[in-house]
Amino acid sequence: MSAIGPDFISLQVSDLEASAKFYQNYLGLVRSQAGPPHAVVFDTKPIAFALRDLLPGTALGSGNQPGLGVALWLQAPDTQEIHDRLVAAGVKIISSPIDGPFGRTFTFADPDGYFITLHSKA
Repeated sequence: MSAIGPDFISLQVSDLEASAKFYQNYLGLVRSQAGPPHAVVFDTKPIAFALRDLLPGTALGSGNQPGLGVALWLQAPDTQEIHDRLVAAGVKIISSPIDGPFGRTFTFADPDGYFITLHSKA
């Protein structure tokens, strides 16, 4: 037997409600009714994406960047529009939009400093 592939992704965040609102307001993610009280699960396909409270002993601010070495890409057909909203809100853009093999692509830092890449083509 072997693993099939990613099935669930979650990020530990310092302020669950603030981070959930960020992902809802700027990326348009919709909350799912599923999930435990210490997490917000979004209705994403094909892989579930969630935010959760910090686990005991986790200090996000103790390093240079949370999730260093992990690449988290989300598909969004309107990446330029999302980019423009993030810029207007003062969100840190890590790499400006470019057109490449995955369509219009850019990377930003979320409220906890995770680098998130959006791309427009599957």
